[in-house]
Amino acid sequence: QVQLVESGGGLVQAGGSLTLSCQASGSDFSIGAMAWFRQAPGNQRELVAIITRGGISNYADSVKGRFTISRDNAKNTVSIQMNSLKPEDTAVYYCNAAARRYLHQPYSNYWGQGTQVTVSS
Repeated sequence: QVQLVESGGGLVQAGGSLTLSCQASGSDFSIGAMAWFRQAPGNQRELVAIITRGGISNYADSVKGRFTISRDNAKNTVSIQMNSLKPEDTAVYYCNAAARRYLHQPYSNYWGQGTQVTVSS
């Protein structure tokens, strides 16, 4: 089993910045792509940013140019730097990782517990 623990959420004014971090743990697992999703009240969970093990990243149009995702493969961590935050960025942010124990297995999806980000206007 893989556990994902997020940190770094909080309250920030519009235009401010926050960095979220996620630590993946679990013995003998290989971590593949890692991502951040978010879910605002009444909305579906949506992909914010994703990064492959090789460092290729992709972003939702709504955050391009403002958010930057990064990872440290040696430490099994993924972070997202969020700049120029807007009230519409307010949501619970979830860390996601694809992981497998053996190379012949397909990847399984794992989720963190979520961390609240609130942007005040």
